Amino acid sequence: MSNTEAAPTELACRGGGPATRAVEVLTARDVPLGGPRAMRVRRTLPQRQRSLVGAWCFADHYGPDDVTVGARMDVAPHPHTGLQTVSWLFAGEVEHRDSLGTHALVRPGELNLMTSGHGICHSEVSTPATTMLHGVQLWVALPDAERDRARDFQHYAPPAFDLGGATARVFLGALAGRESPVPTYSPLLGAEIVLPPQARLSLPVEPAHEHGVLVDAGPVSLSGTRLNRTELGYLPPGAGTAELVNLTGEPARILLLGGAPFEEDIVMWWNFVGRSHEEIAAFRQAWEDELDQFGRVEGYEGTPRRLPAPALPNARLKPRSR
Repeated sequence: MSNTEAAPTELACRGGGPATRAVEVLTARDVPLGGPRAMRVRRTLPQRQRSLVGAWCFADHYGPDDVTVGARMDVAPHPHTGLQTVSWLFAGEVEHRDSLGTHALVRPGELNLMTSGHGICHSEVSTPATTMLHGVQLWVALPDAERDRARDFQHYAPPAFDLGGATARVFLGALAGRESPVPTYSPLLGAEIVLPPQARLSLPVEPAHEHGVLVDAGPVSLSGTRLNRTELGYLPPGAGTAELVNLTGEPARILLLGGAPFEEDIVMWWNFVGRSHEEIAAFRQAWEDELDQFGRVEGYEGTPRRLPAPALPNARLKPRSR
């Protein structure tokens, strides 16, 4: 799923900057994607409190939603620049088509990673057999040296492994001796971890990196700080261990997101990541003019045939801290 807000916030995300040593709790905001019957998602990144965790710059958490009685996912072709999209499902199935010619299914426990490079477009539709839809959509900002690279699409089904009594799947980067083969262009970590009832886990992490724990089922404690379901706990660089505790009598599930602090300033608006207001405006115009920069999606049968870009805001963006 991508950002289909009719009036997206224009953001300038500044790399680097100070970080406190305590766990910072980010509370999600509820965002409708499209019209009155559209899916609603819980967005924890970006927000005023914090824009990035490593190169992770966008995090939407949705479901579980019964799509037989509510809004299904049906996102018409739309563009991206300067980022990678990371699709991860807990339940349901989504059909992906893109301008590379990719036609793939997103399934629970399987990574679909799309690299936009200078421009790509894609569509996302929940399959007719899907009754319950539940997952996350994440974006990774590409560093300046890599953001004009060729479009790409990768699929990977990471094996589950025991992690001190917990169960983990590493879909990007490396954790506990397990490593994903999927290439990234800055140091990153992405893993799903399921904690048994009342379990405690002392998890070694890269101390030079910052980390975020997004709670899908909880609450859990991160290094002594309680995180309720849908919240994201930010752990700054300097911590070599993430102390996780399941505070419930049921299994808890989290996503662990990490990476080296992203030192570049980026501008995010709608589905674009760029470096300036002028660049974002040029991306928008290229999409509206249907230029070859983004290519075309074949096989999408919904309406509209492609998403129109929203109007740019009148005010120019203002730099903000990470």
